[in-house]
Amino acid sequence: KCYYGIIADGLHTHPAALRIAHRTNAPCAVLVTDAMAAMGLGDGSHCIGSQSVTVTGKKAVISGTETLAGSVATMNSCVENFMRNSGCTLVEAVNCATKHPAQLLKCVDLYGTLDFGTAADFVIIDTDVNVLATFIGGDCVYKSDNIVGFFD
Repeated sequence: KCYYGIIADGLHTHPAALRIAHRTNAPCAVLVTDAMAAMGLGDGSHCIGSQSVTVTGKKAVISGTETLAGSVATMNSCVENFMRNSGCTLVEAVNCATKHPAQLLKCVDLYGTLDFGTAADFVIIDTDVNVLATFIGGDCVYKSDNIVGFFD
C-alpha cells in the first residue's frame, strides 16, 4: 500500500485535489492538520519560538508576508472539510484521521479502532463533526457543554 498525507484545512490543498485523492486511493488517505502552536490562540500576532506569525481566521502566515506558517486547523475541522470537499462519508473521513494512520504506523492493534484490547483513546463527535467529548485510556478528559445528559 502507498499511504499519503493530505492537509485538508481548506488552505493547503485545493478541494479538487481532495476529491481526486479520495477517488483514486481512499484506503490510503491519511489526514494531517499541519497544526502549529498558534492553533486555538485566535486572530492576532503570536510568537512561536523565535518566529512571529499572524493568524487571521483559518490562515496563519509568517508575519509581514503571505507565506503560510503552518495551519491552525483542528483535526475535526480537517475531517469535516475532507468530507465536504471529497464527497466521502463521515465514516470514510474519520477512518482517514484514525484507522489509516494507525495502519501506516503498523500500530492498529493499539490505536485507530475501538477493538477489544486497544488503547481506548477516542472522541465523540456529532454529525457536524463537532467534538463533544474526548477520552484517553477510557477516561473522559474533555466534555463539551453541548453533550448534556450523555454522562448523567
